Amino acid sequence: MATFKEFISSDIKNSRSFLAQLVDIVQEDISGSATRKRTVVYVTGGLGPGVSSSLFQTVYDQDFTLQTANPVFDMTFGLHVSSSVVSGASPTVDSNGKYTFPSQSLMMREKMTMYRQFAGSLLGDAESQFSFTSGSTTSTINEALFIGFKRLFHRDQIKRETFAIKLYQTASSNQINLTATGEVVFSDLSSSVNKELSFGGQVSAIVNSANPSQQVGMLYLDRGIAVLDMAQVFCAQNTASTYLSGTLDAISTGGTTPFTGSFNQFLASASMDDVIDHIATTRFSGSSGTGITFQNITNINSSIFFCRLGADEANYSSNPTYVDSDGRIVVIDEGQEETQRSFTFITSVGLYDALDNLLAVAKVSRPLLKDDERDLVLKVRLDF
Repeated sequence: MATFKEFISSDIKNSRSFLAQLVDIVQEDISGSATRKRTVVYVTGGLGPGVSSSLFQTVYDQDFTLQTANPVFDMTFGLHVSSSVVSGASPTVDSNGKYTFPSQSLMMREKMTMYRQFAGSLLGDAESQFSFTSGSTTSTINEALFIGFKRLFHRDQIKRETFAIKLYQTASSNQINLTATGEVVFSDLSSSVNKELSFGGQVSAIVNSANPSQQVGMLYLDRGIAVLDMAQVFCAQNTASTYLSGTLDAISTGGTTPFTGSFNQFLASASMDDVIDHIATTRFSGSSGTGITFQNITNINSSIFFCRLGADEANYSSNPTYVDSDGRIVVIDEGQEETQRSFTFITSVGLYDALDNLLAVAKVSRPLLKDDERDLVLKVRLDF
């Protein structure tokens, strides 16, 4: 049976430790259609089969139809109201501030709303604009790529100077759905030197690893969200050498329309699924190499209880089996009561609250002998 003792303040110590884990996301998981899940929320009517699209796509670590698949991150993008992509689509604005766009563009209000949603969450103001300072120049992000890692993988935060992402700046032959060229690695190199804090928590600058003076985005460490400036990480110039060509989903009799134009024109003309498909398919390779890597940090809060037993404590048990029907202690040989002493074996430690409710039970790896020649200190650690 149990022996009860009360803890004093010196018997309890609270501490905090950190556990780091490496996360590697392979390129083929990002580019493969079987590992990217769409959640359709946008459907058009009218002419032809119409256009259906999600607002983001979720990348899994294996075929997302399998029960063992884990969602790794969500990928989407957004346009700020001041973006040249928005103004280039020639919108009209009514007295209530509602934007209306010509039929040549698609889902423009949804793309702008997505930017506002992330700005509200990370900057504290949906009307704010993502910006960063590089030297004496302040740059704004008008066309943002958002990568939000799931809590299972980024845990309590992403560790500084461990994040890296490999992207391709142009598509091979500039096709919408073919392989990519122009490999560049972006990372939060040297982010431990200039630490930033914002409404969304700690922030690391994402830079071109080959040219650390070129900042291309921000990494919100506590939220596990990377914000990349697509104008810098992708070739978005309006030149013939960077034109894309292919077919896009459209409101037409056949359900598609041919497209040739710059990356910025593509952002305006394509559905959000078409854009995300293009980025995932052509800007990440389909190989088994690493596409994104980082280390996460798990904060472990610990309470350590020191259960102290003096030499004269816990040497006797109130368990009914400790004595026989005659009241003789069974661990003492019959007739040796004058020379042998009682002893016990400790197997468990229970932690109770002030109302004697059992909260936790700790088991020792093997029974511990306790008699009047031994004092013991059992350390019970609770991690949470």
